[in-house]
Amino acid sequence: MTDAAWKPRLIALDVDGTLLDPATQTISETVRAAVRRAADAGARIVIATGRSLLGTIPILDELGQTDGFALCSNGAVLVDAASREVLSAATFDPAPVQRDLAARLPGAIFAAERLGKGSLVTSTFHEHELHGPQQLATLDELVAEPVPRFIANWVGHDPAELHEVLAGVELPSCTVTLDHYEPWVTVVPEGVTKGSALEKLRAELGVPAEDTFAAGDGDNDVQMLRWAAHGVAMGQAPEVVRAAAEEVTAPVSADGLAAALDRWFR
Repeated sequence: MTDAAWKPRLIALDVDGTLLDPATQTISETVRAAVRRAADAGARIVIATGRSLLGTIPILDELGQTDGFALCSNGAVLVDAASREVLSAATFDPAPVQRDLAARLPGAIFAAERLGKGSLVTSTFHEHELHGPQQLATLDELVAEPVPRFIANWVGHDPAELHEVLAGVELPSCTVTLDHYEPWVTVVPEGVTKGSALEKLRAELGVPAEDTFAAGDGDNDVQMLRWAAHGVAMGQAPEVVRAAAEEVTAPVSADGLAAALDRWFR
């Protein structure tokens, strides 16, 4: 957007790698202040993350967000930021997905999100990866019920190797995204992306499509950046993410999100 009078009215923000620096696991005061300025100016802030509900609530707390919405689990779960209540949740059957991934990624460990409760896991994940309680489960228990989000972590492998193995692979009745920091696969219901969930929310809120902004750094942000009238890729984002955006800002370690927002809200 080049119109000097234009300001985004709906601002969608990824968490890890955009708001929060993965190296420090913190949101800088510079970024927090920039988000607050945008909210104080009347922009609607929507946190749009691959994190579960339990991983998103601390981010809402840290930002001091007491209104608006959050999209968790790559758009599968819509949350009221004021009450922290789930407004809607899409789910899918993880059993065929798990069988396919287990065959392609030998040695992978798996997690099935239990909405608002934590995760069933085949082996323990690092706390910062899943957020909330983890309960060890058999594979039968893990896939016994529909879930909003299913995770595979190919422990001991590089993200590049994961991308090579799963390039072009389509798994049954789901949407798959691959991490570029960790050998990590996130699976959500078919047709669900941050972009599709944001478009539904935008229409319900009555915000014009031309007044939307999004910032992100990962494969799961590509559809969101394409959805936005003004999409911003973080400086450390891979080329596929940069190509989906109108602008590339500084890396998260240099408070790139604040620099992008301050163009309109400083």
